[in-house]
Amino acid sequence: MSFLLPKLTCKREVDQAIKSVAEKVLVLRFGRDNDAVCLQLDDILAKTAHDLSKMAVIYLVDVNTVPVYTQYFDISYIPSTVFFFNGQHMKVDYGSPDHTKFVGSFKTKQDFIDLIEVIYRGAMRGKLIVRSPIDPNNIPKYDLLYQGI
Repeated sequence: MSFLLPKLTCKREVDQAIKSVAEKVLVLRFGRDNDAVCLQLDDILAKTAHDLSKMAVIYLVDVNTVPVYTQYFDISYIPSTVFFFNGQHMKVDYGSPDHTKFVGSFKTKQDFIDLIEVIYRGAMRGKLIVRSPIDPNNIPKYDLLYQGI
């Protein structure tokens, strides 16, 4: 399903997307087109893109073609999803140590829709961090690689 969503292939395109998307949540999915979990996430993103078109813009970013942002956002697990609003990085409290990105795939389309709605409403109120509406049992668990350094 990754062919249904637009791709950003270089740093300049990612920069342009971050700067130009206004009054909507910018969703950047970092991953690989041939990874099974990325394909599962892409399916959810593609199926919800039309429903969320008034609130969000979704792009796919290959971790191999944009290593600058892969390193900047510390993308060590794929897929990782990062959110922006009006050029500002939006953070989400998932109940995990890392609030900067969602790692893994969403369990259901509704989980993703609910998350976008919460980010959008929080951002419209000027918040830079929001609490995740997703059931903690539906959030993938992982350990931070840099923990304890």
